[in-house]
Amino acid sequence: MKKSLVLAMAMALGVTASAYAANPFSDVPAGHWAYDSINKLAAAGVIEGYGDATFGGDKLMTRYEMAQIVAKAMAKGANVDKLAAEFADELDNLGVRVANLEKKADNVKITGQIRFRNVHDYDAKGDKDATTLRTRLFVNGQINDDWSYTGMLQNVQEFDNNSGEDGNVDFKRAYVNGKLGGLAVTAGRWDEVPYTGNVADLTGDGVKVSYGEKVQVWGAALKANEATEDSADRVYLAGVNTTFGVVDAYAMYAKGNGKVGGITSDDNKEVYNVGASLDVAKDLNLAYEYMWGDKAYDNRVSKDGWVATLSYKGAEAATPGSWGLSATYYDQPVNAVLAPTTDAETFLKEGGYKGWGVTANYAFAKNIVGEVSYYDTEAKATSSDKNLLFADLFFTF
Repeated sequence: MKKSLVLAMAMALGVTASAYAANPFSDVPAGHWAYDSINKLAAAGVIEGYGDATFGGDKLMTRYEMAQIVAKAMAKGANVDKLAAEFADELDNLGVRVANLEKKADNVKITGQIRFRNVHDYDAKGDKDATTLRTRLFVNGQINDDWSYTGMLQNVQEFDNNSGEDGNVDFKRAYVNGKLGGLAVTAGRWDEVPYTGNVADLTGDGVKVSYGEKVQVWGAALKANEATEDSADRVYLAGVNTTFGVVDAYAMYAKGNGKVGGITSDDNKEVYNVGASLDVAKDLNLAYEYMWGDKAYDNRVSKDGWVATLSYKGAEAATPGSWGLSATYYDQPVNAVLAPTTDAETFLKEGGYKGWGVTANYAFAKNIVGEVSYYDTEAKATSSDKNLLFADLFFTF
C-alpha cells in the first residue's frame, strides 16, 4: 500500500491515531512512517493484515484486496469516493452498493442545444439573408432535495455581416430554484417568459416567488441585463393562473421602469393582460390573449391589443416523425408590450405592430428538429412593412 494512500484513508476516517497504542503487526515497528496510520486503520477494522500477524507492506496488493479495504472504509463512513469510483466493478462483485457515490455523480448534468438559423428578409435592399449558429450549454446541479442550480453558456457565430452577433461566449443564465416553506423561489439571472411571452420575454437579474398549485399566484422583480430599446431597465411582474376543465387561464400585471420601445426613459409603463387556451379538438389548441397599457403612444395607436394562435400537434425532439403546425395573428401596440417574444418585426419605435405568422416543425430524427416560420407584419403608426422567413435546425444533446 502506498504511503499517500495509507495516510489519506486514515485521515478520511476522522479518528486520531494516538488513541490506538497497540501494535497489531510485527513488521511495522514504532518508528515506521506509517505506524500511526496503520494502527488506526487496523483498530477501525479496515485492514487486517495476514494470518501470521504481519502487515506485508512490501507486497503487491490485488484489486480485489484493495476493493475489500475500500468497502470497509466506506462502511466506517470514510470519504473515499475517488477510490470507490476506481474500484466500482470490484465493489459491485462484492455486493457493495455505492448509492451515495452514484447520487453524487448525478448531481451535475450538462446538456446542450445547437441551432442553425437562416433568416431571409424579403424587404432588405442589400443582402437578404443572415445566417447564424447558436450553441447553448446548460449546467444543472442538484444542491439538495429542495434546491437546484441552472446555468447557461451561449455562443452565436455569424456567417455574414447582417446578424450583428459578436461571437463571444456569454453566461446568459445562472440561477437557483428551491423551496422556502410553502413558496417556490427562483433567484439569480434567468429568462422570464410569462405565459405566451407576447407581453414580456426578458433576461434579467432578480427574484421570483410563487405560491399554490391548482391556483398559482406569483410575483417577480428583475433588472434587465440587456437594457435595449425594447427591454426595460427595471421590470416588476405579478400574475395568477389556474385550470378549470379544459381551459387554462391567466392574468398578469407588468410594470417597466426605463426605456421601453417608444416610451422615454422618464416614464413608467404599466401593462395588463389576460389570456386563455383550450383544446378545441384532439391535438388542436386555440389560445387568445388580450392586453392593454396605461399610456398612449399617439392618436394613431390604441392602448390595447390582442393575439390569437391556433396550433396543431407539435414536433417533439424525443419522437422522430412528430410534427406540428401553428398560425398566429398579432395586433400589439407598443403601449401594451414590454418586449414580445416573437421573431416577427415588432416596430416598437413605430407604435407597435400587427400582422400574422405561420410555423411548421418536424422531428427528422431523435433530438433533431427542423422548423420554418414566416411572418408578415406592419407598423401601427407608420407605413413600414416587413416579411421574414426563418429556417431553423435544432440539435439537442
